[in-house]
Amino acid sequence: MKLFAPCALFLLTSLLPAADLSVVMAESNLEKRSEKALKHADTIFDQARTSYKAGDDAKLNAKLAEILESIELAKTSLDESGKNARRSPKYFKRAEIAIRKLNRRMDNFKHEMSVDDREPVDKIMRRASQIRDEIIASIMGRKK
Repeated sequence: MKLFAPCALFLLTSLLPAADLSVVMAESNLEKRSEKALKHADTIFDQARTSYKAGDDAKLNAKLAEILESIELAKTSLDESGKNARRSPKYFKRAEIAIRKLNRRMDNFKHEMSVDDREPVDKIMRRASQIRDEIIASIMGRKK
């Protein structure tokens, strides 16, 4: 019974989405932090979509800002890891794929929105594309 409790607690915490970005920032492994940040962004995107459908513009804008912050955190974490993206591309490629999927989801969401409401999503999509391009450039960059 003593062994079961920690295992159950671990499973519960791993299945629940991160409550906020501070939980993600507590991860000491920078590469895993980038993965968690992008999973958090994906979860927050679902909440942003729900906020838009509910007509809560203030909450929508807060969620969109948190998505951008999560993407920035993922990129910063990968940069601070000190790993060469060309030699160890695993987490860099995962980040690139996650950002591409998130951008695709945001594009679909943008087309569901009113034309007047699209600007904040466009800004995030442009910045996410820039970050994705930077990650690709680091993976495909020249040998030193």
